[in-house]
Amino acid sequence: MYVYLVRTIKRDVIMKLFTTALACLGLVAVAGAQVTLGDAGGWLESAYAQWVSDGSDSYNVYYSGAGKTDVKVDAPLVRKYSSTWRVDVPGLKAGDYTLKIVGVKNGKEGAAATTKTLSVKAHDRSGFAFADGHVPGAYKADGTLKDGAVVVYITESTKNTVTVSVAKDNKGGMVDSTGFQPILNAIKKGYDKRPFVFRLVGNVTDPEFTDKGDILVDMGKKEGLSMTIEGIGNDATANGWGIRVKNAQDVEIRNLGIMNVNSGEGDNIGLQQDNKYVWVHNCDFFYGDAGSDKDQVKGDGALDCKKSTYVTFSYNHFWDNGKSNLLGLSEGTTEGLYITYHHNWYDHSDSRHPRIRYYSAHVYNNYYDGNAKYGAGSTLGSSVFMENNYFRNCKYPMLTSLQGSDVYAGGTNRDPTNYGTFSKESGGTIKAYGNYMEGSFTFIPYGSTSYKVKGAETTAASQGINTSVDFDAYVVDSRDAKVPSSVKSYDGENTYNNFDTDNSVMYSYKADDAVTARANVMAFAGRVQGGDFKWTFDNSTDDASSDVNQALKDALVAYKGWNGGVIVVSSSSSAPASSSSSAKSSSSEAKSSSSSDEKSSSSEAKSSSSGKAESSSSVESSGSDALPVAAPLHGEPMRYLARESRLEVYVPGAVRVDVLRMDGTKVFASSARVLDLSGLRAGVYLVRLVTAGSVHQLKVLKR
Repeated sequence: MYVYLVRTIKRDVIMKLFTTALACLGLVAVAGAQVTLGDAGGWLESAYAQWVSDGSDSYNVYYSGAGKTDVKVDAPLVRKYSSTWRVDVPGLKAGDYTLKIVGVKNGKEGAAATTKTLSVKAHDRSGFAFADGHVPGAYKADGTLKDGAVVVYITESTKNTVTVSVAKDNKGGMVDSTGFQPILNAIKKGYDKRPFVFRLVGNVTDPEFTDKGDILVDMGKKEGLSMTIEGIGNDATANGWGIRVKNAQDVEIRNLGIMNVNSGEGDNIGLQQDNKYVWVHNCDFFYGDAGSDKDQVKGDGALDCKKSTYVTFSYNHFWDNGKSNLLGLSEGTTEGLYITYHHNWYDHSDSRHPRIRYYSAHVYNNYYDGNAKYGAGSTLGSSVFMENNYFRNCKYPMLTSLQGSDVYAGGTNRDPTNYGTFSKESGGTIKAYGNYMEGSFTFIPYGSTSYKVKGAETTAASQGINTSVDFDAYVVDSRDAKVPSSVKSYDGENTYNNFDTDNSVMYSYKADDAVTARANVMAFAGRVQGGDFKWTFDNSTDDASSDVNQALKDALVAYKGWNGGVIVVSSSSSAPASSSSSAKSSSSEAKSSSSSDEKSSSSEAKSSSSGKAESSSSVESSGSDALPVAAPLHGEPMRYLARESRLEVYVPGAVRVDVLRMDGTKVFASSARVLDLSGLRAGVYLVRLVTAGSVHQLKVLKR
């Protein structure tokens, strides 16, 4: 009896200690639970949790909060990464929630665990995109799905096979559309008025059907449509393709990482003509493939906007992009063009934050963090209100074309020929209020007798500058102060339109002070938890350098998806210490076995499609049906060995390999597992591997 009591007491003590430990972690386990919870938290209109497998076949997850109890979440939101499981629950209104994780074994629910109370915050729905009562996307203003919304999950394995029934006429007829782009094409016809939300899960490489290498959202100028394209969790990635939007309204794009884009247009995300009420937020913008122009070594535009209005870009994270935000092209008017940029993190990106033609742009609460070329640039009569932004080592925080710092960059001589930044376009006007600048920067306010040049105090007299003519921005003492019509751009004599003090135009918002804005940007810009891809820049070199950070580039090219752990890499002039290279792949595709072969330009891609057809006999004659001796570490179904111009296929069973040019023209097909591709002309090709149960794709750069 004594021994039994001792053992019982010890067991009770251990259970109490275990429960106490969970409580200290903020996690409360259901009695008898075997599910071991890890990190859990609330985010922006979403919540997440991770746990370690307890041997269950799968897990059901339920959320409680906001007046609801045990609401089961969609199965695709529950994912497995090696031995780690994770759930992300989007579409939650602000408030307190719990997530209950229930193990499923042999079809029956068993052990369970419930998280601590998770605090969910609301998204900041500020800016011109919300004008006229619009709420862009498939979510309501409170963060929950709009009534009747259709949810479509896009993964690496379903991007070409997912099927949705879309209305085909006004009589109730429906048609099944299969594949991401074909579904969008069906929606374009405008008969289906239901809100659509496309949820990307994990690392998704190029779908089989695209428009010039991009996913195209084209609503055909139809009224009454709304759409959200969003990533789930911290690792949703569009890898190799971009998103273009045209003829659309009420569109939202959020929580995506976009990298290695090599489409025909070249932008990560681009708003082309005739869009309105568009909101792009909480995305991570990385390098694209190099283009043919000198200023495209880091890819083309990260997030551009042309011939569109009532737009908000907010809480995005730009990672050393060369050209972040082009705004305007050939609109030819300053009327009716409105856009907001707020709480974006320009993290060592070089220029165009934004670069503005024609538009009325409200640029507030952004963090300019080590920018080698310039911050915002105003041309062609644009009116730009720069409010409460934080600039750290931004070379030229604000530039107005052909005046001020733009033409005095060389010292004391006005030299628009050698120092004009903006293709000799006439200037616009920048109104500045509440901005904070530190470090090395040059900024010439209107009418100032002294100012900073490369961080050092300098007088206008010493430089021979008349700052009432040559200035970067008109600095005001209060937010509501107007810029007088007597203030004109040096070239073009353009004036400020004071849109920001016009109540018939301006929206309601609350700006943070610059220091608070910086903290909020660093906390919430980009994807959930800052995304799975981590990088630490070396400010001592990266602040002033606009060169490609080769270690960062190599890490992005090597990225195959998250493995459930923390990916931490740092800037270095040597090979990257990237854990992405050791992570197991969640993707069936790879860019190349050699990162040094990924520096392809758009001109190379074009040349491959314009040449004569290659001889397939030289390729197929050297093919082999034998499985390669060793498969790659990450489990890819195939890989391209650039140095040997050899393609290796690793999946068993019958296969078909199609080699296509980027314009879709088939070069040849083969059933071999080892193919010598040395007979192909130089250029970029798409290799499609077809097996009994799946289709895999691989982009190949043949040199």
